Amino acid sequence: MTAVQTLKRLTFGLTLLGLAAHASAQVQVSDAWVRATVAGQTSSGAFMTVTADSDSKLLSVKSPVAKDVQIHEMSMKDDVMRMGPVDSVALPAGKAVKLDPEGYHVMLMGLTGQIKQGDQVPLTLTLENAKGEKQTVEVTAPARALTDMGDMDHSKMH
Repeated sequence: MTAVQTLKRLTFGLTLLGLAAHASAQVQVSDAWVRATVAGQTSSGAFMTVTADSDSKLLSVKSPVAKDVQIHEMSMKDDVMRMGPVDSVALPAGKAVKLDPEGYHVMLMGLTGQIKQGDQVPLTLTLENAKGEKQTVEVTAPARALTDMGDMDHSKMH
């Protein structure tokens, strides 16, 4: 193989690598945590902030600590608090989307055991960008004490 052929192959390979990196949206997950549980408790919540560099959506979350994991939304309608599953959460390009106890959040149901303060809970997020390309993001979320409400505004609870 001549030096020119080697250079062409190297250039072609780097171009493909650049295209592959560009095709996959960059997603950042920060402040991830899971609420610790008491013995026998069958569900808990997971919370985090998700930021995608291009319009995307969070499709699902999985974890080995729960038999079923769903994305839920908490909302108020006619002074009644409602909570239920959603198909996805929109992630507008460059905008940090909080999953917290007051809005969108992840429900871990059918827990396989107690989640104790300090445990590291693995979560796998599946996302899809506007082009329909899917990617997974692995997150390890520490378990916080039952009394830790994170950044939750307690004034809205009265």
